[in-house]
This record gives sequence, structure tokens and C-alpha cells, in this order.
Amino acid sequence: MRLKEKIAIITGGNSGIGFAIAQEFKIEGAQGAIFGRTQETLEGSVKELGPGFIAVRGDVTKADDLERLYAQTAERFGKADILVANAGGAVGPGTLGSVAEVDEASYDSMADLNLKSVFFTVQKALPYLNDGASIILVGSIASNKGFAGMSVYSACKAGVRSFARTFSADLMDRGIRVNVLSPGPVDTPVFDKFGLPEGQSQQAKKQFEEMVPLKRLGNPAEMGKVAVFLASSDSSFLLGEEISADGGIAHL
Repeated sequence: MRLKEKIAIITGGNSGIGFAIAQEFKIEGAQGAIFGRTQETLEGSVKELGPGFIAVRGDVTKADDLERLYAQTAERFGKADILVANAGGAVGPGTLGSVAEVDEASYDSMADLNLKSVFFTVQKALPYLNDGASIILVGSIASNKGFAGMSVYSACKAGVRSFARTFSADLMDRGIRVNVLSPGPVDTPVFDKFGLPEGQSQQAKKQFEEMVPLKRLGNPAEMGKVAVFLASSDSSFLLGEEISADGGIAHL
């Protein structure tokens, strides 16, 4: 129960890694809010999490939606102790395209979702966070590797990594720690969002498995356990740090 009586807010907490983080937080005693764009998955996820969690529907790229998330969470629970800026996307306009192909609209869409939204997710949360809170930014090993066709997404995640350092410096007087969880390939529904036929989707997974030194994909619960560590006092001496939970891709 490392997070007993802690209040957590997880953006993108209705599916994939975000939902797994919420589940692991619940196991460790936390309550709080999950935030996402899809009502159906929000309802299913919050039902599974139980009465200690609420679901708020909205878009991290919209400031008014973020304000509503924090206001509704505070109304129910008071100030929060943990913020997980998880919402983002490796699939969408601007993700899979070389520098010769990505147009300005796609670039802006990808940057808004994966970089700008992280900045304002944190900024808008500050009045609603307790001093000594833990902020976890979800990055990606794409910030440390040169994957063809992912220049915009990778640059955004490198920016997220930088935010952990600068936010930590900005918020040191409040004792708020900011760290980064950077997953490698994780077995989530994201593979289905590529729009590939079933056989090709499985082939894509196999290719990622071969890329990982451990020869397997990560599972969402493993990411959740790293997030618990960063959210708890177990990581009290970590500040502006990054944990690459990637099976060794970034460093081997």
C-alpha cells in the first residue's frame, strides 16, 4: 500500500498503459481520476477500477477540458498528490512519415498532442497539486533512438524528457518531483490502430519483439509498476530523471 490515501490523476487513463497505471495505483491504495476522450472506454475502465475512481471525458489539447478535469477531481477528492501525463499518441497524422513527407498540419497535430499538451497538463494542474507531489511524464524510447519515419513524434518525446528537468527546477521550491517513464514496445491496442490486417499486425509485433534484447514486448502492468515506484516515496531521491522500461532497446 505504497500509495495509501494518495490522490492520483492519470490522463489517457482509460486504456493501454494509462489504464494499467491506474490499476497498479489502485492496488497500492490510491484513488483519483482517469481522463480520456472516449466515453465508452472511460465507463468500462472506471467500472473496473471501482468507486475510488472517477472518469472525466475530455481532450488534453483543450485547456478548458483540463481545467474541468482538475476542478472535478478537486471537488471529489481535494488536492492531488500524483499527476501522470500519459495521454499522447504514436499513431496519427505526422507519425509515420519521413521528413520529406510530413506536412505542416500533420506536424502541428502531432506536436499539439505529444508536447504542447504535456506542458499545459502540468501547468493547469499546479493549483490543484499538493506540495511534495509527484509528476510522472510518459515519454518514449523514441526520444533516444533514430526510428525512420518518426521524426516528429520522437522530437516531441525528447521535449517531454527535457520538461522533466526544467519543470523540476521550476517547482523545486514546492518539493514537487518530476520524472519520466519512457516505455519501449508494449503490447497494447495501439497495434490495432495502425489499420493493418490481422496477419500484418501480428507481423509488426514480431518485428518489435526481435528489436527488444529480451525478445518480447512489455506488458502494460510492468509500466504501471514503474509508475508506482516514481509516484511513491521509494523514488524520493529521483528528480528530473528518466526510467527507460524498454527491455534494453535504448542501451544495449
